[in-house]
Amino acid sequence: MNLPYKWLNDYVKIDKDIKEYAARMTMTGSKVEGWENPADEISNVVWAKVLQIEPHPDADKLVICQMDVGDKTVQILTGAKNLKVGDVVPACLHNARLPGGVVIKKTKMRGVESNGMLCSFAELGLTHNDCPYADPNGILVYQNEDCEAVLGEPVTKALGIDDAIIEFEITPNRPDCLSVIGLARETAASFELPMTLPQVPARDAAGEIHDLLNVTIADADLCPRYCAAMAKNIKIAPSPKWMRERLREAGIRPINNIVDITNFVMLEYGQPMHAFDYRCIEENSIVVRRAASGETITTLDGQQRPLSEGMLLITDPKKPIGVAGVMGGGNSEITENTQMIVFESATFSGPSIRVTSRKLGLRTEASGRYEKGLDCENTMPALMRACQLVELLGAGEIVSGVIDTYPVKKVTRTLPLEPEKICRFLGAEISESDMIRSLTDLQFPVENRLITVPSWRDDVEGMADIAEEIARIYGYDKIKPTLFSGATTAGGLSPEQHFERRLSDACLATGFNEMISLSFMSPKVFDKLLIPAESPLRIATVISNPLGEDQSLMRTTPLPGLLETNARNYNFRLPAARFFELSKIYLPKKTAEGTADLTVLPDEKKILTMSLYGDGDFYSLKGALEAIFHILSLRDLVFVPCTTNPTYHPGRTAAIMAGDVEIGVAGQIHPLVLRNYGIGAEVYACEIDLNALYAQMDHNKVYKALPKFPAVTRDVALLCEEALPVLKLEQSIRAATGKSLENLTLFDVYKGAQVGEGKKSVAYSLALRSYDHTLTDEEADAVMKKVLARLETECGAVIRS
Repeated sequence: MNLPYKWLNDYVKIDKDIKEYAARMTMTGSKVEGWENPADEISNVVWAKVLQIEPHPDADKLVICQMDVGDKTVQILTGAKNLKVGDVVPACLHNARLPGGVVIKKTKMRGVESNGMLCSFAELGLTHNDCPYADPNGILVYQNEDCEAVLGEPVTKALGIDDAIIEFEITPNRPDCLSVIGLARETAASFELPMTLPQVPARDAAGEIHDLLNVTIADADLCPRYCAAMAKNIKIAPSPKWMRERLREAGIRPINNIVDITNFVMLEYGQPMHAFDYRCIEENSIVVRRAASGETITTLDGQQRPLSEGMLLITDPKKPIGVAGVMGGGNSEITENTQMIVFESATFSGPSIRVTSRKLGLRTEASGRYEKGLDCENTMPALMRACQLVELLGAGEIVSGVIDTYPVKKVTRTLPLEPEKICRFLGAEISESDMIRSLTDLQFPVENRLITVPSWRDDVEGMADIAEEIARIYGYDKIKPTLFSGATTAGGLSPEQHFERRLSDACLATGFNEMISLSFMSPKVFDKLLIPAESPLRIATVISNPLGEDQSLMRTTPLPGLLETNARNYNFRLPAARFFELSKIYLPKKTAEGTADLTVLPDEKKILTMSLYGDGDFYSLKGALEAIFHILSLRDLVFVPCTTNPTYHPGRTAAIMAGDVEIGVAGQIHPLVLRNYGIGAEVYACEIDLNALYAQMDHNKVYKALPKFPAVTRDVALLCEEALPVLKLEQSIRAATGKSLENLTLFDVYKGAQVGEGKKSVAYSLALRSYDHTLTDEEADAVMKKVLARLETECGAVIRS
């Protein structure tokens, strides 16, 4: 952003040296890249008046001019044809310097001495737009617009090329500073100076314009606000000198009064504007909409550009008349024959403008501002300023009324002022009054410790942003360096994380290798796993941008990744393998219709999965699980037969129970499932809810001294029904023996003709011990009588004879 120093002084009266100004602005966050003054390239070029013109005696194309340079008369030769006596022109005297490093010295031309050179506007670094009254092929003959040319004085002041131009580096989060008013606001806050804005009168919304123009926003997500005003009886002419100077110094070429007004307002307010020729708008209607497939537009630069679907356009009911936020269309360009114009001042979506600009390969001053995100509240003030300038320049008559299409009003953001937290955050002691003064200087109103964030500061969202605003205006150089301070905390794992680490170590200790699989799965796995159509597991979260169909769902079961790993290793001819994984499944919340509710995040459930093939059977897996449970002090977990899980073999599967709650399943994978995955070996697997497993952990470690008294052993063979689970027998034995039982071992199960059909013999060894005395045979026999009585009552089991 180029800021002319004189233009800045229109709003903030600052008399600082340019170096001091640049240093302070940089310290307050507005980085100055550098500055330059075009007058520094011009020296010894003064105003001179033509006193006499004579032909050269030996050159038909040259004339000899006697020039009054204030304190003397000098002779200068020229070949220009547009001079006459009395004209005031720029004259380069001996050793004069011009832009580009050109040096002029006195010389002789065909024997006649010339003490310098007369200049055109181009030789002074100007264009015909800067001096529209000048002959483009001759010497610049000065016309007194608003500054008198004093003979003998440097030409730079009267031509308006003696102003310092400061270049600022504007960060993307500060689009408000891509304007003279924005930088004036920063200047006023940095130097604690008053700021004066242009007095722009408000205009009544109702008026003639509503009979002449209609505005419709079809895509409000890309165009939050669209304002329009109209002017009639347009008179296209050059802008006045002061406006041409402001535009040239800011880096924009003056064109004509209407175009210059839109550019001037863009630079002044930071709000891009555009003017349409009203007669080119068919049906007197403007529609803001996305481009349709196959549409094209010829922009103001004369290029025909194909438009992609989704690009935002300004159109009438029949054709595009502009690419929103980028460039207007050539079919609505302002020309010398324009009689009525429509001023557009709108806010467009920054990302949309950026994408459109990149696709079209067309970057403009407007697009560069829009893509950073502009303030919706700035559109109407900028439009009112443009209307004011039309009247001020005599460029036309403003049609009464304005159009303001603003579907959703911008909400004012408020934040609490937290002085203690801010001081702690900055590591500095700043008084609350200094904080309020800094914020007030930046036009952040503060009342009752509540900060109202200005509409142009969308980047201020929280306490850290407020602290930055305070610190930069208060002065980083005033903040004394301090050592880092703060309370130290000891790091460590949570109990749940510690449990997972121990569980992982226990799985490794029992011979299982850890694996990691993707959290995505294919819709086809439900059929491969034989999961019924009505199963809730089939209700899965669909990924909006999947890598492919085979990874389009978030998994509701960990088995697909586990079985794919087993299949891969089996098909690579690995004879045996053991795997485990601590993973998550994603169970979506359901709507009333029973489908996945994708408007909320799914529940994430941690699961322990284990598998083995070629290295044991169901009892190998069960034994490994029991060893893991013992290592982790997991209590009250039992295995009961399970025949309802379709993915597992109905006769070789157990549910893992914690009381009456099923927390997992372990067993042989169903042969049909294995066939679906191309596995030719028996695979045994388990799935256990990790949180439920953690809930069964015994956190109390109780010390028990080594026994001082011997144990008494008793063996018993029981005859019972073949279908009776031995778990039921063990539960009855433990309940009957109480604290006397030290160990219970199953050592034989027999079925055959000797025990009868439908019966089985189950043999246990019991180790009984007392920790305060030696058990007698009578005491042991009494315990065994209780055991046998309870077994007969609860299980129908009797001693085998």
